[in-house]
Amino acid sequence: MCNCANGNIDKLIPQLAVITDIRTDTPDVKTFRVVGVDGKINFDHKPGQCAMLTLPGIGEAMFSITSSPTNTEYKEFSIKRCGTLTDALHSVEVGQQIGIRGPYGKPFPVDTEFKGKNLLFIGGGIGIAPLRSVINYARDNRDDYGKIDVLYGSRSKEDLVDYEEMTNEWVKSRDFDLHLTIDREQEGWDGHVGFVPNYLKELKFDTNRIAIICGPPIMIKFCLAALIEMGFDKTQVYTTLELKMKCGIGKCGRCNIGSKYVCKDGPVFRCDELDEIPNEY
Repeated sequence: MCNCANGNIDKLIPQLAVITDIRTDTPDVKTFRVVGVDGKINFDHKPGQCAMLTLPGIGEAMFSITSSPTNTEYKEFSIKRCGTLTDALHSVEVGQQIGIRGPYGKPFPVDTEFKGKNLLFIGGGIGIAPLRSVINYARDNRDDYGKIDVLYGSRSKEDLVDYEEMTNEWVKSRDFDLHLTIDREQEGWDGHVGFVPNYLKELKFDTNRIAIICGPPIMIKFCLAALIEMGFDKTQVYTTLELKMKCGIGKCGRCNIGSKYVCKDGPVFRCDELDEIPNEY
């Protein structure tokens, strides 16, 4: 449960939180487990939403909440080391206090459009992070969804985020198939080798499902083209543009694309909605 008195926190004011666990996923990705200073979660969220993390004296940035809302004990953030703030976060230790505020953005329609449907998740690199929240939500509410397939790829085996969770926990779920690939052949890897869009075409999924994509923009572009070639309609495909989110409340204008603000109209978009905005995503 949310630990705020009236369940309506001010999203502009960071709340104090503490990092209770840090897991190294890849050479440049760590997952941080966060709770309020009272040991409870700071706020509730829905799959696909984001939060602003603040490191005092360094700065703040928006990150996807990678844990499922069904986990009411803590929130998790899988963060790739790629700049000043993320460098600093990768250097902190368990017990570090940070600021957190949110949640921000439009979530995935897990309780409406996705409910009762077969689901195909397509992720590349750190793009699996925002999908993890949706995948675990569907796993925890298994009777509400049909067949679940996860197609995920990265540069190498070492760069596969959440590899242990996928191979030890996800694959044990009912009607769940995991398809992993890496870009190039590697000693000790006996799985598929090749880029995600090409593997997507090889797997030849039927169109009786909803597809959810997240990864590098070029991967999203080619995966969407592959899905259309396979017979999917754009109304069946969802993606998230959370990397474009900045202030989270539509004030700074830095996430504006045409008539849309990613932070207010997204970050989750159905792919036919993207046809209404300039080709910048």
